[in-house]
Amino acid sequence: MIYLLDTNAISDLMRASPRIENWMAGLGGDDRVVTCTIVRGEVLFGIGKLPDGRRRDELKETGHQFLASLRCEPVPELAGDFYAAVKLARQQRGLALDENDLWIAATALALGATLVSRDSDFAGIDGLLVVALN
Repeated sequence: MIYLLDTNAISDLMRASPRIENWMAGLGGDDRVVTCTIVRGEVLFGIGKLPDGRRRDELKETGHQFLASLRCEPVPELAGDFYAAVKLARQQRGLALDENDLWIAATALALGATLVSRDSDFAGIDGLLVVALN
């Protein structure tokens, strides 16, 4: 199975959160853990907007190490189709979703991946499997 880590899942890994470490310890040998271009951008943006100093330098180093250890999937062409369908469905139900989260969900759907996230906003997206790290 393919698991796509959301931004907060990578953040949890960077902090050595037991909840994601325990989840990862239970993965099988055939499971693949990846991230995507949008998540990479969010992680690097979050680090980059921190004030200069030791904390930023440490997080930058840790972030680059984790990002280098994960395959970063590009946004597939099919993600555009899923993006449009998900956004339309959510708007019709009066539900908002951050643009980056829409693209992350669409990418997971296009890859046939299960999304790993603490973000409850992904619940209710048709066809999207989510591992909730709450």
